[in-house]
Amino acid sequence: MYNLHMATIAIMAANVLVSLRGFSDQRFFERYKFSIGAIQAGQRERTVTSGFLHVDFSHLFFNMFTLFFFANVVITWFGPTKFLVLYFISLIAGSLLALFFHKDEPFYSAVGASGAVTGVLYAAILLQPDMRLGIMFIPIPLPAYVLGIAYLLYSIYGMKSRLGNIGHTAHFGGAMGGYLITLLFRPSLLVTDTVMVLLLAIPIVLLFILEKTGKI
Repeated sequence: MYNLHMATIAIMAANVLVSLRGFSDQRFFERYKFSIGAIQAGQRERTVTSGFLHVDFSHLFFNMFTLFFFANVVITWFGPTKFLVLYFISLIAGSLLALFFHKDEPFYSAVGASGAVTGVLYAAILLQPDMRLGIMFIPIPLPAYVLGIAYLLYSIYGMKSRLGNIGHTAHFGGAMGGYLITLLFRPSLLVTDTVMVLLLAIPIVLLFILEKTGKI
């Protein structure tokens, strides 16, 4: 799992190099971050470039650390080309969902690879739901699908309550992208793992029910 593929190394290197530039050049950071007003004014490239900028080293490290653990699961199943497709579609899906939910907030902004990385994480969970994952404060590793569902439910709560300075919407959009692209690349999961596919869809369906009913 820890023998990183060149595709993963390339993604990590791009994130590090662009983030370092952003750390030292505020004008560069402001020009390429996710910004509702700027995107609506025509700077659509920000939906992608913002995914390679980070606020600080800890933000960058956490995203790359998560990618380090789960990228090879996706690459093992799909190969490097499809992994890259999944990564970038998850990144864009995160940006588009943020654009949809915050379209009336011209000053809303965000940065980070979290949407893309969450897409990779959710894809890995869908492909290998029997993985056991451990988190802080819980001594016993839990099934990956339990944590995946719990994370998206937490993201819905974060979106609804505007919890912290975190782009919960991009995280959720990235997970949706990873989920849908995984099913597109491996539709047999709909037959072989029907229950798991439906379980992991619950938070996604719930989000849009809440949006349609005006509760988020």
